[in-house]
Amino acid sequence: MPKSTLFAALLLVAFTSAASAQQPPMVRIRGTIEAVDGAMLSIKSREGADMKVRTTDNVAVFGVANTDLSEIKAGSYIGVTAMPEPDGTQKAIAVHIFPENQRGAAEGFRPWDLRANSTMTNATVAETVKSADGQNILVKYKDGEKKVVVPPGTPVVTFVSGDKSELKPGAKIIIFGAVKKDDGTLEANRVNVGRDGIAPPM
Repeated sequence: MPKSTLFAALLLVAFTSAASAQQPPMVRIRGTIEAVDGAMLSIKSREGADMKVRTTDNVAVFGVANTDLSEIKAGSYIGVTAMPEPDGTQKAIAVHIFPENQRGAAEGFRPWDLRANSTMTNATVAETVKSADGQNILVKYKDGEKKVVVPPGTPVVTFVSGDKSELKPGAKIIIFGAVKKDDGTLEANRVNVGRDGIAPPM
């Protein structure tokens, strides 16, 4: 390889490494709020760890409310937490319906950490058909599509507007992406709170 080409390649690697190093680590938190002190939330995580998360001044609070499977229609933008089946379908553990103003949020298919080997698919519903196994849903995203089976009894929730008053002891929450700061503290600009005592199922 010519020296100039090698130098350019090394420079690209250096810049790529620097760019990824500048991305602050994101932490997903599921748990229950134990105490609130101003902007600081004390949370007991689902794993039993005591965590402190500072909310930003402009923190967005969303309620996670139960809804019906019938609310999922062609064109709905949904997130499906699922387990992969041997035939390539995804068996839903939980489904959440995004409000229209969040269409396109985190679109795509990826590994998820609700359970070992679980997945998350955020996508648009192309079609939905009832079957003996529950509801069969075909979802499409920019890089592909997935066939999803939603068994009877699967939790179905939607995001609704909330406010900071919902951040109180006893509230069950999920924070999709708390930012780990250089000093090790965690900061969140969005907190999702289970309504009516439910734990966000995703």
